[in-house]
Amino acid sequence: MVTIPDPHLTMVRPVSPRTPEGCEECIREHSPWVHLRLCLTCGHVGCCDSSPLKHASRHANGVGHPVVQSFEPGENWRWCYVHEALV
Repeated sequence: MVTIPDPHLTMVRPVSPRTPEGCEECIREHSPWVHLRLCLTCGHVGCCDSSPLKHASRHANGVGHPVVQSFEPGENWRWCYVHEALV
């Protein structure tokens, strides 16, 4: 995978998942999800854009935390929603 330098990486912090059992909003709303993403600014766990409610990107756009990491076992990549690119 090719990654690009991204100024939003300055927002990455050491985080712990707030809801390690799944998407924070989907758990509350009893909604299914497909894959999970971890916000690297605050630890929010949200569902991916293939999920019905797309909570990870809603969180990124709503609170301005653009960089997430896959929260799927065995995956280790980061994505910037602003630049729509791996970082």
